[in-house]
Amino acid sequence: MRKASRLKRISIVSAALLLVLAGVGYANRGVLSAWGYEIFLSDKVESSFANSYKPLSDRPATSETKVEEPFSMLLMGVDARAKERGRSDTLIYTVVRPKDGNVLMVSIPRDTYADIVGKEKQDKITHAYAFGGPEMAVNSVEKLLDAKIDHYASINFQGFVKVVDTLGGIHLPIGKDIVNKGADHEKFTVKANKDSYSGVEALNYVRYREDAGGDMARTNRNRVFIEELIHKASSLQQWNKIPEVLDIVGDNFLTDLPPASMSDLAKQFLQTGHEIQSYTLKGEGKRMGKQNLWYFIADEDDLNTVRSTISAWLNPDTPVSELTVPGNENGSNHSELTGNPSL
Repeated sequence: MRKASRLKRISIVSAALLLVLAGVGYANRGVLSAWGYEIFLSDKVESSFANSYKPLSDRPATSETKVEEPFSMLLMGVDARAKERGRSDTLIYTVVRPKDGNVLMVSIPRDTYADIVGKEKQDKITHAYAFGGPEMAVNSVEKLLDAKIDHYASINFQGFVKVVDTLGGIHLPIGKDIVNKGADHEKFTVKANKDSYSGVEALNYVRYREDAGGDMARTNRNRVFIEELIHKASSLQQWNKIPEVLDIVGDNFLTDLPPASMSDLAKQFLQTGHEIQSYTLKGEGKRMGKQNLWYFIADEDDLNTVRSTISAWLNPDTPVSELTVPGNENGSNHSELTGNPSL
């Protein structure tokens, strides 16, 4: 089994750093220790993300954030073309517990029917970012999950085109040609069974909208793409490309976590083993309204269970043995991210 399988569902960022993309993955292969990170990459991470710091306009800003107690973060993968704000194609509510090294990631399908806070309407939750940027997206997800969001991080998928090409392409499990040809869709074809795919092909793989799986299938492709990207970055054998990748990510990354706090988190992830447990909201597709548009309707019972799960994870007194996800009380649905350089 490939090492990427151990990073199952890390999606977009592991605890706020999509990262050190090359750095953290590379480190886990024994090339870079926390000590090496401090010497060689700490300053680079802070400089690359210096312009990424963007506090939310409706919340107080801080120049430095101490991330010691459990905190929550909304991770957003934004598909924005030039001069567009874009939509949040990927939404992951994340709880990070720095002291015991556990991470919870709850994926929210982009077409989830939800209250859009600030718009006084219900719509697909992906539209919140397009209507009002990270502020509206954060407030809308907080209402949906009835849970606070301490921080956010958004990454423009356009930047990943450059990252993929810088890394020399990426593997994708495409067994049949992907053809986007709908009348109101962008037209493209991604050929199957290629050894490597370019950045544009990878982005089209993520954007594809015409398969029978709908929103859930697209959410899964987002996850697969990020896993494969992390796998490729972790096998990078050229040190000189790490700063270039960090600069590309930094140019396409926004967060209210100060650069110094991000660097501290990266170093912390290298020093200790971590477990990531993930979950995707359950529900069903339904066409609604005068335009007969397709929406994802979250299951209310599942939503309430997820809310209770998040509350337990945010409580610093919850023992590690009780950090589970719905339907997985034995803790088997998790991935490990370890700082042990021998792995």
